[in-house]
Amino acid sequence: MRRVLITGGAGFLGSHLADALLARGDEVAILDTAGDLKVRHLLGNSRFRYVRDSIFNREILEGLITWCDVVYHLAAVVGVEHYVGDPYQVLNVNVNGTQSVLTLAFKAQKKVIFSSTSEVYGKSSSVPFREDGDRVLGSTRIDRWCYSTSKAVGEHFCFAFHKIGLPVVVLRYFNVYGPRLDRMDVGRVITIFLGQLLRGEPLTVIGDGRQTRSFTYVDDAIRATVAAGLKEEAVGGIINIGSDKEVSIKELAELMIALSGSTSSVTFVPQKSIYGDSYEDIPRRVPDNSRMREILGVTPQISLEDGLRRTIEWFRAQGIEP
Repeated sequence: MRRVLITGGAGFLGSHLADALLARGDEVAILDTAGDLKVRHLLGNSRFRYVRDSIFNREILEGLITWCDVVYHLAAVVGVEHYVGDPYQVLNVNVNGTQSVLTLAFKAQKKVIFSSTSEVYGKSSSVPFREDGDRVLGSTRIDRWCYSTSKAVGEHFCFAFHKIGLPVVVLRYFNVYGPRLDRMDVGRVITIFLGQLLRGEPLTVIGDGRQTRSFTYVDDAIRATVAAGLKEEAVGGIINIGSDKEVSIKELAELMIALSGSTSSVTFVPQKSIYGDSYEDIPRRVPDNSRMREILGVTPQISLEDGLRRTIEWFRAQGIEP
């Protein structure tokens, strides 16, 4: 049995990770400023501890890192509405907060699994994205790139600490989705579509909808995340976490309508009308997931159709109907 700390553990990915680690028999503590809605079902578990505080509370953070055997550092400011609305907070939490976690983990010599993102690749046209590929970003005047930059700086900190002896693993997630996803109508394309879908409204596709993404069902992402904390071969490396099945946003919208049986239609809106001048879209985003398969021993098992069906059913069960 291990003792595991999850920063940002009350969020979507963190709550599922806590489920999986507890199922393994681990003790789990989470540190998060958010409410306990996504982890309320765990509060009665004697091996689970929820600490509602910030990674900037050094005394609390140091105590938890001293207690644990491994840190899954998920705490971050995520979501397009934040990138363009409050870039300072994105940079502060994702850069300075990560530095604090790594500094204390190094002091205590505790392994860190760092949650990074496919956003790190930026506008690279070398698809599928390989972990050692080049990064291509837009102007620093475009707020959209602050999140990508903040996570890349976090990765640099990880490898700087690794060079002086800290065991670290960097995971780059590709569009993870599933039950308990962030609240509808904001952030990720699937939650935006879900809100519109379940109210019977048109699904608003930005631009012409030909931009592509790869979506990863949360169960597959969690199996890889757990493995990253157990496999010694992963230490010191970067691993893409995602499905290599590519789908256009227009196709995603049409598939969600078909799976739900909704009367919604698809409508196209100019990017500028949603995000103004502070956002640039990415034409394609799909991972090379060879390292996930070979190092972590994880192959995505849940198809997009099955995963979307499960996700729509979960949101419907929350009492939201057209």
